[in-house]
Amino acid sequence: MLGLYKFQVYYGSMGRVEALFVEDQDVVKNAVGRNVYFGEILGKHSEVYFNLEADHFKLLTDDQEFCKRFEELKLETGYNPFNYFPKGEDEI
Repeated sequence: MLGLYKFQVYYGSMGRVEALFVEDQDVVKNAVGRNVYFGEILGKHSEVYFNLEADHFKLLTDDQEFCKRFEELKLETGYNPFNYFPKGEDEI
């Protein structure tokens, strides 16, 4: 089942990593504990990486029609963590 998620991680004085995206709820649950590497998204030499935690994700809605429409309109914003798994770790 799809869900619209808000992803947010406070990364110290450098800022926040945020995203709004649609993903399968089981995929999100299975991603908890995995490492993500964002590179220098918060500025030169920032090297943003961490393990995903359940509280990084907030389910905003699981209305399937809304989620499908959100995807159709390409409303995803921010840094979707599912696009930043280290090479060779793409499969969940």
